[in-house]
Amino acid sequence: MAALLFTATLPAAPTFTRDVAPILYKHCAVCHHAGQVAPFPLLTYEDAARRARLIANVTASRYMPPWKPVGGHFQNERRLTSAEIATLRRWAASGTPEGDPKFAPPVPHFSSDWALGKPDLIIQLPQPFPVPADGPDLYQCFVVPSEVATDRYIRAFEFRPSNPKVVHHSLIFTESSGVARRIAGPTHTYPCFGSIGTLWTSAVGGWSPGNVPMAMPEGTGVWLPRKADIVIQIHYHPTGKAEEDRSSIGLYFADKPPTKHLVDIGLSSRHIDIPAGETSYKVHDHFTLPVPVEAVGIIPHCHLVCKSVEGWAILRDGKRISLLRIDDWDFNWQDQYRYTRPLILPADTRIEMEISYDNSAANPHNPNHPPKEVKWGPGVTDEMAGLHLQAMPVHEEDMHELGLSLWGKVMREAGGSFYRLPPKNAP
Repeated sequence: MAALLFTATLPAAPTFTRDVAPILYKHCAVCHHAGQVAPFPLLTYEDAARRARLIANVTASRYMPPWKPVGGHFQNERRLTSAEIATLRRWAASGTPEGDPKFAPPVPHFSSDWALGKPDLIIQLPQPFPVPADGPDLYQCFVVPSEVATDRYIRAFEFRPSNPKVVHHSLIFTESSGVARRIAGPTHTYPCFGSIGTLWTSAVGGWSPGNVPMAMPEGTGVWLPRKADIVIQIHYHPTGKAEEDRSSIGLYFADKPPTKHLVDIGLSSRHIDIPAGETSYKVHDHFTLPVPVEAVGIIPHCHLVCKSVEGWAILRDGKRISLLRIDDWDFNWQDQYRYTRPLILPADTRIEMEISYDNSAANPHNPNHPPKEVKWGPGVTDEMAGLHLQAMPVHEEDMHELGLSLWGKVMREAGGSFYRLPPKNAP
């Protein structure tokens, strides 16, 4: 009798239709469907049941879904709750029951149409780009004339990789000086990493697996000058067989010029020289706000032996506000993080960053076996340190002062190396 009573009080085993499908459709299907970067779909019972143990393991370790920030409140979070993880584990352990079809939620439909509607302008790579079967990752810039007849302002964009198997991530810029076009020449493309090779640019944004189409904060926009070029930097990862890609971008224009300026408050360091075997090498940077700003998002960047990234704000009264914290950095999952609510940071707030590196054999991402010295540089096996706070001045009339302060920071860091005279025989 006691055994029967105990059995009666046990919760029913989760079923796919009632309990598991809602979790997969909400958090996983955006990448796990045909034509996307994930290696298999997760839309049907059969898809999930044959991989139930794998799903339980990778979600329990929080390896999947890929979401790196600790705490914080960001848009489009791919973070499972403890209850959702437990449900997936119990479903796998109980034999993956399918359940009653009447409880099944609608299967997500991923339209081939543009998510934000028909774009005002579609930019496509000039020709298919060949990605070799093997070898190192490729960083390639493509220069595409926008051919807009008048100055426009970009309010949103959607990046579409034509071959998600090889496209790791992309960065998009406007370029009005013609320098990138001259570098590219008649092929309209050139290898690049980090910088695209010209200062006269404006960053539109970027894309990585799982990202959704990105809209600018209300009242802002990226200037696209008349007849400017769009420069697309794409990181390609060989798959073991020869591939091609011809990605495209849909641009959406604002009806009127922006009333606010979106500013990149960049923290960075080039003082990177990590000894082989060092497990906790750290770099820092800071910037004190001369005016109050409204922080809307943050973008971290470093490479393979990076271990953790943290940014915070210190207010005048000593209060500390976390901007971003990642304890287990993974070069393969670099996101742009947009806050669910903007953070108002008053004047005299000190923005700080700390990035740490593990250059030991214990770091599974270390590309060198045995480990060797790693310095700052543009290559994948070099290192970088960057944390970019996206913000707007609370008072638009403060934009000039904020811009001067940020330019002064850049010039102090660059020192005498910022500009050198060209060789006498240069054209």
